[in-house]
Amino acid sequence: MHVYTLEYNYLRYAAARPNPMSARPAAAARRPAAAPGTGRVRHGARSEHVYRRLRDAIHEGRFKSGHRVMENEVADWLKVSRTPVRDAIRRLEAEGMLEHAPRNGLVVARLDRQAVMELYVMRETLEGTAARLCARHASDMELLDLAELVERERQIQGDPEAVARHNRRFHEAIHRGAHNRYLEKSLAAVNDSMWLLGKSLMLLPHRAQAALDEHARIVEAIHRRDPDAAEEAARRHVRTAQRERLKRLFPESDS
Repeated sequence: MHVYTLEYNYLRYAAARPNPMSARPAAAARRPAAAPGTGRVRHGARSEHVYRRLRDAIHEGRFKSGHRVMENEVADWLKVSRTPVRDAIRRLEAEGMLEHAPRNGLVVARLDRQAVMELYVMRETLEGTAARLCARHASDMELLDLAELVERERQIQGDPEAVARHNRRFHEAIHRGAHNRYLEKSLAAVNDSMWLLGKSLMLLPHRAQAALDEHARIVEAIHRRDPDAAEEAARRHVRTAQRERLKRLFPESDS
């Protein structure tokens, strides 16, 4: 009985006594703790920032096809280390925006005539499908938005930059109206590759006016809930744009 009493008292004493091994964690606990994964988040945010800036440079034509992209120059430009630059470059390579060229190293991808043809084939297929599904699934509010977008496009004719921005909004509205997330992702990937072709054709007054008429026909078919007519109008719209693009990129060859 006496032994048990001594053991009990010792255990109470040991539990109450401060543990020297716990002093350091306790002190550390008084310091503000870093949020879980803070370093990774910061690194991820920097990588995303670099990725977006490079994409914008390609999209806006500051980095044209064949432009050499060097890690150290991009890091100096964006005031970041080379690690997030390397991550962003890997993403752009995987998306086909950057490629390795003999003797030049990493460059903004060049698209030959065959690649441009293939790209437009995919765009025609996807835009046609989007218009078809939009005619089937768009809500009444989405139909109203499309009509308003066409009217707005008519009002801004003569302002090429505004028309180019509006053109993207118009097509994105049809993509959303299709109500198919996988189709939207595929269209986004194809449209990213379209940036490699140079500036928007909507900057050309004659093309902007023709596109307005083509957009109006697409929306008219969607409003009638006519999937076949909507798809055909969208495909025709893309084919017309393809002919204009080929004429400008490869003037020496027949389109």
